[in-house]
Amino acid sequence: MNDVHFKKLERMYLQANVNTMLFDTTTCKIGEGVAEIGLDISEKYFHALGAMHGAVYFKLLDDASFFALSSLVEDFFLVTTSFNLNFIRPVNSGLVKAVGKVKYKSKQVFVAESILYNEEGKEVAFGTGNFAKSKILLSEDIGYN
Repeated sequence: MNDVHFKKLERMYLQANVNTMLFDTTTCKIGEGVAEIGLDISEKYFHALGAMHGAVYFKLLDDASFFALSSLVEDFFLVTTSFNLNFIRPVNSGLVKAVGKVKYKSKQVFVAESILYNEEGKEVAFGTGNFAKSKILLSEDIGYN
């Protein structure tokens, strides 16, 4: 794998509408078989009890797993087929970081796991996802540039 592929994936992530329209500060760092996604928490991500909503946990963990696997796939866009999420503790401030790692990869089966950490480095959630190759080529049309 090469750094050019990783940089294209990072740009694709950071330029995605969901990230530019919904999230204030997002970071993305991709390496071979790993990905780190960071987010500064603000009240706009809170549910009624004043902590980060589970949808944000899911997005960060899914994204970290997805891009860890995508770092090893240079032809087609992957899609999530299932994702299991486990909550450990609430988050209501600071920077959170999701770290994804490849668990298993074959021609047809892609599995990654990710852990979400709070600003103190404590694990706040973890998840495992299954992914599949789509029929969509990685191209400039989808932000891979």
